[in-house]
Amino acid sequence: MTTPKDTPGQGLPGPGAPGEGSPGRDRAAERQRLAEEKKRERYVWYYLGYFLFGIHVVAFVMIYAVRHAK
Repeated sequence: MTTPKDTPGQGLPGPGAPGEGSPGRDRAAERQRLAEEKKRERYVWYYLGYFLFGIHVVAFVMIYAVRHAK
């Protein structure tokens, strides 16, 4: 059973539909979205790097503690 939302062509604005933004505004919004996505991806890599660095520091401290235990 299909609902009006499921049928193709209904409920979706066409290329000339009123309320659609201008192409310049769409390009600017897309550039802004891509810039935000790149920034967020950079932050993810930073957090991953800090996390891996922290794991190594903990591992070296544990190795030191085990080797110097009496």
